[in-house]
Amino acid sequence: MTRQKSEDCSKPKSRRKSALTEGQEHPGGGKAVPVNEQAWQLGLRFGTAENGLAQAKPLVGVAARDLSRAATTAGPKPRSKNRTVMSATMEEVTERLNEAFQAVASNKGAPGPDRQRIEQVKACWDELEVELSAALLEGTYRPGEIRRVWIPKAGGGQRGLGIPNVVDRVVQEAVRRVLEPLYEPTFHPNSHGFRPRRGCHTAIQQARGYLEEGYEWVVDIDLEKYFDRVHHQRLMARLAQRVADRRLLVLIGQMLKAKVVMPDGVKVSTEQGVPQGGPLSPLLSNIVLDELDRELSRRGHRFVRYADDCNVYVRSERAAHRVMASLTSFIERRLRLKVNASKSAVARPEERHFLGFSLRCEPRDGDVEVLLSKRSKERLAAKVKELTPRNWGRSLKACIAGINAYLLGWLSHFGICTAGAVRTMQNTDAHIRRRLRAIQLLHWKRKRTIAKKLTKLGVRKRTAWRGVYRGRQSSWALSHSPAVDRGLRNAYFAERGLVPLVERWLVKTQPIAAPVQLRLPWDKARS
Repeated sequence: MTRQKSEDCSKPKSRRKSALTEGQEHPGGGKAVPVNEQAWQLGLRFGTAENGLAQAKPLVGVAARDLSRAATTAGPKPRSKNRTVMSATMEEVTERLNEAFQAVASNKGAPGPDRQRIEQVKACWDELEVELSAALLEGTYRPGEIRRVWIPKAGGGQRGLGIPNVVDRVVQEAVRRVLEPLYEPTFHPNSHGFRPRRGCHTAIQQARGYLEEGYEWVVDIDLEKYFDRVHHQRLMARLAQRVADRRLLVLIGQMLKAKVVMPDGVKVSTEQGVPQGGPLSPLLSNIVLDELDRELSRRGHRFVRYADDCNVYVRSERAAHRVMASLTSFIERRLRLKVNASKSAVARPEERHFLGFSLRCEPRDGDVEVLLSKRSKERLAAKVKELTPRNWGRSLKACIAGINAYLLGWLSHFGICTAGAVRTMQNTDAHIRRRLRAIQLLHWKRKRTIAKKLTKLGVRKRTAWRGVYRGRQSSWALSHSPAVDRGLRNAYFAERGLVPLVERWLVKTQPIAAPVQLRLPWDKARS
């Protein structure tokens, strides 16, 4: 029996066995602290929901300076000896505060625990910017708490989001704008999540290229609660390799340790994880997972990563299982993260859900089809049902306007599907029109009115009356009868503004035929 050759991987010259750091606590949740504990933070010039204008805390105080000295001595030390690299400073952060506030204001986010809206901060931003810059440079600025909000996940369960205060979001955005030019050029090109000029479409295009090369098995790795399990010590150590300004490192450390206010009012201290919801969180997550990208590249794997979803493409099932075991060990021992065993698997690409798509390689010609995954089809059907309820009380044109708005946004993401997804789009268009027919029938109410309306729309009188009065039929059953199909044709809904999904897709994907430029004869052109 011959030994199988390694699957397109370069064997490392030497490998050091990883071990846990001594004294490191086992990953776990945060601990609750009393509600009456208050953190020093920048005091705004207006009253909050909890305290009035007269109770606003001073911007700079003796206690704040003492806390600053203690935090500075406890912060990580930058490792920039004998190296000339680009670095970020607190002065650069203060210079970006104004443009950071404009970006935060354009997002129109929800208020944080202090209940201050963007409009309130904008009213006194000129004065607040000066005080905020001074606090950042002196080291007296303290990030506030983070408000926890639970949102439902598409696959079931809930996802926890952390909403900082408006002022804290401005500071995070300014820090992100300073750190991003420092780290973005060094990120691996196979990383597509939360990066400029990259996204889901570039990730799918790269994965499609790997399938065309013959790598028809995928190792789908999903990290369990990644944003809640980021190791603070490892993250700060990686930041200290390039950031030389200790004040900036201390500030980021304070942001990571900010307490979380739960919906019931209990404050929980943060021992690990990155608060998902702030402007700085995506960049910090890419900094952590860049180590995974480098390890995959060092081993010679073909991979595509978008945030915490990573797909590795290999040629055989045996190699896929070997890669899955090796990467799981590396992620859990070296990165101290956890692989979600229920969502990770070794399978064919057409069986997996990656960013809403599934890839299928045609055995005849080798072309790769970009299709909708099963989960995306179910979400589309559920959304169409939500937009077209049976008890729709407004006009039919208003219902069609809502459908058009959703399909326009849906196609901006799923418009890269190939011709193999046309059948699914046609079925969706037919389902939408039938639900609109049921709504129109309910608006007409009585069967006598329905028969008269259908007759006016061109249906033979005998066919209309027989079709409507044939037994006891619900509006849904009647919506697919021959008489209703002839009366409420596709043109009926097109006149009221409905644009079919297939028609939108054809307009988006068809090549633009540029007019042929006129050319003069050579002798006339020279003259």
